[in-house]
Amino acid sequence: MDLDEPCGPHFRYRDLIECGETWHRLSAGGEDGRVFDNVPREPATLGAMRSLCTVVLDPAVVHFGRVELTYAFASRALVRRIPGRIHPPGDQHAGHELDRTGKPICARLGFAVDFRVPGVDSREVVRWVVEHTAFDRVYFYEPDLPIHVSVGPDESRQVVHMRRGPSGRRVPRVMGR
Repeated sequence: MDLDEPCGPHFRYRDLIECGETWHRLSAGGEDGRVFDNVPREPATLGAMRSLCTVVLDPAVVHFGRVELTYAFASRALVRRIPGRIHPPGDQHAGHELDRTGKPICARLGFAVDFRVPGVDSREVVRWVVEHTAFDRVYFYEPDLPIHVSVGPDESRQVVHMRRGPSGRRVPRVMGR
């Protein structure tokens, strides 16, 4: 697979694979000095990446200008190094990748990306995504934090505000469909 192949007019597969704080930390020599492998194995994952670019990311670039990807593809190896922050069975960042038993890591399929638009309140970005794209799920955190957007076969159009609860932990509140 050529990571530099375009998956839309504004992004290459590499952009969706080599992003995120954990990937950057691991790719800078890795924990054992080896190059970190975070490449999709399933062709359907590549198709889902293209779909996410077509449906959400490329239109967002046309509307807002530059977008900054903060987290996208997560292989099993990458997920193992992000303890406690994600739930793989519900995390569309895995795309169509399979677990050790041959079943999809995330039964929702599709694909997800976290991104922000520099200088733009994330609430405005969420409103635009909801009004102009065929997304599956959008997770919103804070006005200055990235949003999580997925595409998938369900196209549930679910909007979730991940607000801080009294304990400081994030609590999901479904806003609409």
